[in-house]
Amino acid sequence: MNIITIFSLFGGLGLFLYGMSQMSESLEKAAGAKMRSILAVFTKNRFIGLLVGMIFTAIIQSSNATTVMVVSFVNSGLMNLMQATGIILGANIGTTITGQLIAFNLSDIAPLFVIIGVIMSMFCKNQKVQRAGDVILGFGILFMGLKVMGESLTIVKQSPIVKEFLSSLSSPFIAILVGFIATSILQSSSATVGIIILMASQNLIQFMICPFVILGCNIGSCVSALLASLNGRKDAKRAAMIHFLFNVIGSAIMFTVIFIFTKPITGALLGISGGNVARAVANTHSLMKIIEVAMLFPFMGWIVKLTYKVVPGNDDTDEDEYELNYIKQSMMSPATAVMDAIHEIEHMGKVAMSNLELSMHALCELDGEAIEKVYKTEKYIDFMNSKITDYLVRANELELPTADADKLGGLFHVVNDIERIGDHAENMAEAARERIDSGVKLSDKAIRQMNDMMKSVQTLLEYALDMFTNGNQEHMREILELEDAIDELEKKLQRSHIKRLTKNKCTPEAGMIFADAVSGLERVADHGTNIAFAIMVPDEYKSDEEEE
Repeated sequence: MNIITIFSLFGGLGLFLYGMSQMSESLEKAAGAKMRSILAVFTKNRFIGLLVGMIFTAIIQSSNATTVMVVSFVNSGLMNLMQATGIILGANIGTTITGQLIAFNLSDIAPLFVIIGVIMSMFCKNQKVQRAGDVILGFGILFMGLKVMGESLTIVKQSPIVKEFLSSLSSPFIAILVGFIATSILQSSSATVGIIILMASQNLIQFMICPFVILGCNIGSCVSALLASLNGRKDAKRAAMIHFLFNVIGSAIMFTVIFIFTKPITGALLGISGGNVARAVANTHSLMKIIEVAMLFPFMGWIVKLTYKVVPGNDDTDEDEYELNYIKQSMMSPATAVMDAIHEIEHMGKVAMSNLELSMHALCELDGEAIEKVYKTEKYIDFMNSKITDYLVRANELELPTADADKLGGLFHVVNDIERIGDHAENMAEAARERIDSGVKLSDKAIRQMNDMMKSVQTLLEYALDMFTNGNQEHMREILELEDAIDELEKKLQRSHIKRLTKNKCTPEAGMIFADAVSGLERVADHGTNIAFAIMVPDEYKSDEEEE
């Protein structure tokens, strides 16, 4: 064994890991947004959730991505813990598909996949074809890495040092520890199982010890979700803990059974695999997961209850602490980054709407406490504006699903529009403070007109935020009609205000406050319309624009 051989071995490992990452990320970009919506909708029933989680993970080739996504869904309130259990269990089965693919040993035709992938990715203009090319390219690189590793291992396994190390894996406990450490480092149980398949097929480790290494891999695969949940809500931590407890309990049961009946079980696995060691390792991984799910599925309710013991307490939702509700820097996942940002922006919008309503109350009723609360809430809105914008900048650096990447630019505009609504609320609070300090009086008619205009603006904002968050076009026409009506109302009220001034029915100071208030409300309505159409412009609306 020489230095060139060692470089070849680690170079092959690098190709293998890069190919697996490329394939997984490309699949997630191509199908992530659609599959995510399916994941969020078809999980009301735990059994259906299990099937969806299994299919989703088999498609994107990453249980880590699925479980991190589920943690994010729970953190966002899109699903509860019982719904999450089905997806987590399904992901544990779906992740074994990668090992089954690797066991086919397609190394000899891997260059063909690479050249096809390169042609599709580099020379085709259709984005869907390019995405498919990236997947095929990653698939080819993965098997080329396996081939390079396999050729290097035939030399490396002759080294006395290597033989001595591998002989230590005869202990099931050490085998579990090795599997756990390797998977924790690589952040992919599929990658670790792929390496086990290669080493077993090269006779570097005995097949009898492979099930124990795989058990270690299963526990190590929980690390990503646990790390992702650290700064999340209590339920997000509990979702990650469900994954951890399932794998630990399932692995403990499987370890006991396999430890007692090692020879008959491994013999049977080799038998059903036709003596093919690589296939036997892949089948071991799949069967162990299927058996664990079958055993623990009826008891997931108890496991969920156990997570409340491990992660006790409730979330503190006090907004004065200046914390975001849905997005955490440590939980940023390409598959959920934009979705989490949308929900955080929705929350910011609701806070701004509430503050606008409070500022109008302060202006009309001269409520000093309300003025101070408006100022305080405005600081919270500024905080959210800064943090969400930073988050979107970081999200822009990720390899996002295509549909999500298309929305990202619009989100920056929405955050800015909401921040401007907050500024208008602050302006009204300042006007209220001026009324109190200077004794400026407004007529009952002026106050009634401002309140009526405020109701129309509030309705438009509610419709706009619903359209932005949920893509609900039900009130699209009403938004456009309300905006036009508010524009006309603003002009009408400004004319009415001028008449009152000319007839000496109000003071110039009162007139200025009234004019600024209705002008501010009209601008708020414009911001609301921008929010509604920021990330989706319906075809019907497009056609109207084209006609204009």
